[in-house]
Amino acid sequence: MEKQFSNVYGDERRADSYADLEFPGTYYLAFRDLPELIGKHTRGRKALDFGCGTGRSTRFLKDLGFDVVGIDIAEAMLVHARQRDPSGDYRQVPDGDLSSLAEERFNLIFSAFTFDNIPGSEKRIGLLRGLTGILEEEGRIFNLVSAPEIYVNEWTSFSTKDFPENRDARGGDLVRIVMLDVPDQRPVEDIFWTDGDYREQFEKAGLGLLERHNPLGKSSDPYSWVSETRVSPWSVYVLK
Repeated sequence: MEKQFSNVYGDERRADSYADLEFPGTYYLAFRDLPELIGKHTRGRKALDFGCGTGRSTRFLKDLGFDVVGIDIAEAMLVHARQRDPSGDYRQVPDGDLSSLAEERFNLIFSAFTFDNIPGSEKRIGLLRGLTGILEEEGRIFNLVSAPEIYVNEWTSFSTKDFPENRDARGGDLVRIVMLDVPDQRPVEDIFWTDGDYREQFEKAGLGLLERHNPLGKSSDPYSWVSETRVSPWSVYVLK
């Protein structure tokens, strides 16, 4: 049964802690291969960063040459995004409401970890359908999410050893994880979803899966990996 969940990133203390986080450790691995993947699958330069938070992924897309709109439900996060990137286009949207974007179309819709924090299959399917409605005909959705394995291993940037109950999680359950790269060491609560859950939701939303990429750490990376060379903590779904 899917449990009640509240978005922890609306918390000002956590937003302050998260604001200076760029791409350390395990996060580096999440973004390392994205320029090549985006170049492979995407044409056009108009992008939407869905769940932009403090703007880290929005700035990443801008550095790749995209004209980006960043949207988020948490004003506490957007305050930091605007401070870091005063020229950026950052907009607060109501939870689940994309109506303010109804007249716009995007070549790329990027979502970095946003779906880790969205409960309920029907809500997720509805959001995916809404995103599809503002996607150009030949546009692509990149959905970067935590792989199920992230909640049961130790990582350069995360710890789950204090939460053995994560091993019994099923789709829609709460799982907890500690971020090691930020001052705020309170556990983050995410929603656990399997690859099968994601594929089912994509299909019901009318999306086709072009590619799934699970990055692994390499010896040439600028970090000392813990589990990352043998287990991927991330999944990147490329959708049309």
